[in-house]
Amino acid sequence: MNLNSIPAFQDNYIWVLSDDQGKCLIVDPGEAAPVLEAINTHGWQPQAILLTHHHRDHTGGVGEILSHFPALTVYGPRETRDKGANYLVNDGDRLTVLGLDFAVIMTPGHTLEHICYFSHPYLFCGDTMFSGGCGRLFEGTPEQMYDSFQRLNMLPEDTLICCAHEYTLSNIKFALSILPEDRHLQQYLHKVNELRTKNHKTLPSTLATERQINIFLRTDDPDLIKEISKETNLQQSVQRFAWLRAKKDLF
Repeated sequence: MNLNSIPAFQDNYIWVLSDDQGKCLIVDPGEAAPVLEAINTHGWQPQAILLTHHHRDHTGGVGEILSHFPALTVYGPRETRDKGANYLVNDGDRLTVLGLDFAVIMTPGHTLEHICYFSHPYLFCGDTMFSGGCGRLFEGTPEQMYDSFQRLNMLPEDTLICCAHEYTLSNIKFALSILPEDRHLQQYLHKVNELRTKNHKTLPSTLATERQINIFLRTDDPDLIKEISKETNLQQSVQRFAWLRAKKDLF
């Protein structure tokens, strides 16, 4: 399989997974033009669209893509039924595209019905987990997002985190504002700075890397607990997760 990312808007990535015959699936096409251009350039043959949630920067291109490829199956959660989804999926469902078996994982938090798609090693996680961070809570609660993170953290360590935004640099800077002496974060900031200076993408990451540099996966880390305790006494991991998300909102 060939994993491709198409830049869109200011910082979105539209993921395209293609096989050696050129058949492909498209994930969260927020706009159609760059996708159609890539299809023409590479000679891809779209087989399906996967939608993670209903926000327009993830669904806005569906209609135009369907006008060119009307037979496409568009998978998505119930909240995307008026955004072009013609095959609704829910937690625990399985679907086969390009010969790959995808598991549907419900991950509410960013939106109430946000889902991720996993076929080892690919995790298309939309706006749930970012490299070094987590999605903003537009509809869900910190508790929901925390539970969603725990579900994703159960996947294999070589899972590729194919998230939808280039937020890594900002996320690592935030993490270092909490843990300024953390060696993993310092080293990763240097790596990310080098990539972004050259306008290279920082994605996909791996779950193994995220377990080191994503502080939203480190809420039981003694160093993090020590830093948070300087400001507030939080006994539960989910409380620390909520505290971090609230701090990130203001960063």
